Amino acid sequence: MNAVSAGSVGDSDAADVAPVGARLVVFCADLNYTVRRNIIDLDDVRPNLEWLIMVHVPPRSTARLLANQRINLRKHGWRWLPYQSRDVLARLASGKAPPAGAQAPGGEYEMQALRSRANVRICTTADIHATASLDEVRRFAPDLGLSLAAPILKAALFALPRLGTINLHKGKLPEFRGMPPAFWELWTDKSSVGCSVHRVNEKLDQGELLAQTSVPRERFSTPRGLQLRLDELGSELVCEVTQQLLRGQPKPIAQSAEAGKTYRKPTLKQQRELADRLGRLQPKTEPAWKRWTKEGLARVLFAWHGLIGWRLAAPRITVLLYHRVCDDVRDNLSVGVEQFERQMLLLRRHCTLLSIDEVASTERIVRSRRPLVAVSFDDGYRDNFLNAVPVLRRHRVPCAFYVSTGMVDAQGQFPHDVRRGNPLIPVMSWDDLRLMHRWGFQIGSHTVSHIDCVAESEPVVVRELAQSRDALRAQLDIEKLAFAYPYGGRHQMNAQRLTLVRQAGYSACLAAYGGSNLTKVDRWDIRRRGIHWEFSDACFLQECLGY
Repeated sequence: MNAVSAGSVGDSDAADVAPVGARLVVFCADLNYTVRRNIIDLDDVRPNLEWLIMVHVPPRSTARLLANQRINLRKHGWRWLPYQSRDVLARLASGKAPPAGAQAPGGEYEMQALRSRANVRICTTADIHATASLDEVRRFAPDLGLSLAAPILKAALFALPRLGTINLHKGKLPEFRGMPPAFWELWTDKSSVGCSVHRVNEKLDQGELLAQTSVPRERFSTPRGLQLRLDELGSELVCEVTQQLLRGQPKPIAQSAEAGKTYRKPTLKQQRELADRLGRLQPKTEPAWKRWTKEGLARVLFAWHGLIGWRLAAPRITVLLYHRVCDDVRDNLSVGVEQFERQMLLLRRHCTLLSIDEVASTERIVRSRRPLVAVSFDDGYRDNFLNAVPVLRRHRVPCAFYVSTGMVDAQGQFPHDVRRGNPLIPVMSWDDLRLMHRWGFQIGSHTVSHIDCVAESEPVVVRELAQSRDALRAQLDIEKLAFAYPYGGRHQMNAQRLTLVRQAGYSACLAAYGGSNLTKVDRWDIRRRGIHWEFSDACFLQECLGY
């Protein structure tokens, strides 16, 4: 993270230095995934912390709910009624996602995992500023307060910690105070979005600035896609600033009260306008009537499968294949960041998710109303680590990554990128892969230099299989490795080359020529279906059916 600190940290003032066993209080209105992650990441890197989490949950009376509806009707006009109707229908249709499997990543951020930490105490209150809440914080005697997705705090509360309270603001200060993250930067056509940590004072987002970072806007960026990236940067920034504050007293930068602007939540009309503006940037590939026809047929097919189709069709497992998750390009190897998150949510809600190990070890596929689906990536582009992995951990989706080991930590280009005339695209590092392996993702081989295993000579194939295997075992301490052959077409693998794969000690071989795995799985020919940006949500779910 290219974080720019607002001031240096000095350790000379011993009176201001907190002991290693510091006490932190968190003020929040929702212990959502992002808040839990901030807490757990910091608890993991800073030893001997004690936590008090104050969760503000005011009662929701019928009168209050009706008053909110009137307010929203005045603000949004007629658009509020269909918006609310769609929201209710979407909630009813989606249902509740089943529990994640044992091999799903991200379990360390679940609510139960947070509650199980002996050094964490969670206190839910109807009024975070009530006398009882203030007394609770005073008894805890915190060294530092963290405002994470909190309501507006009053001085009686935020001044209680010895070192004050800091707030994570996903926007560049002072230019973009208020909310929501990334929206107003795109609305005003800025080239980047910011993430800031500042001290909390009586004025909204106007406390002294402690640190700041930013992420560039890409050609096809959306508010949600940028928000996901800001969530990652925000967690890193909170860890960095908190540790600085606990080590000593930083020299913050005062914000100018006159500079910048405070933004509020946009109206539905403004949201629609920005979505239309960004939508016009997307490439157009087919007439609208054709797109909507495919969309309708896909919805009908998915509904039919859930009602009766799963009893009639051959049982199957569908393995999805991705290459890039990014917003700088739209081609047949990429999906957008926001689009990828929507797809992972659809998988969690409507499908039964498997790891590639589970797929390879399946002898007989059983019928399932919920499609059986696994997720994989090929090549090893760094946007997998920056954009895909955070989404997979957030929504607990198991995934396998097949990397060309000669490209790891390198500045070269894949052969297919050279042929397409693509610019240099960053690839993952061994440090990235070590983290991913530690987080529970499977890592496998995609040769050393992305060769065509049939077109190359036998000695070259033998060498590439062995070198890639040995590099992964040495760098990641993995014994059991699967192999996904580059290009993935039927003509890129044959019986003789498959014998070489087996002799090299690989546990399975994955293709990429489409189709699904019907009735049983051939671990030496696991079929995968490629996903790219042109799939609508309905067509994506149809692809998961494997018809």
